[in-house]
Amino acid sequence: MLHGAQPDVPFYSEDSRNVYIFKVKGKAKIPDYIQLRDEQFVLIAYFRADRPLKDLHRYGLEGQEVPLAAVIAELEFGKLRKLEL
Repeated sequence: MLHGAQPDVPFYSEDSRNVYIFKVKGKAKIPDYIQLRDEQFVLIAYFRADRPLKDLHRYGLEGQEVPLAAVIAELEFGKLRKLEL
């Protein structure tokens, strides 16, 4: 859980205006990571890019594994993109 996040309140829902996704390139032993940020660009979630997508219910993204994996696969490193699933 990240600083300021509420454990039972998903950040991504139909009411969400803007959620952004960002792919961070790791170096040496540090793996690549995916960041999810809200409309104020506050970090809401992050996870390793090379791990299977799990626990997405924490972020309000349950059932979105396939579309989210497709977004991650085509996402360029260092490019902020609005998440639209």
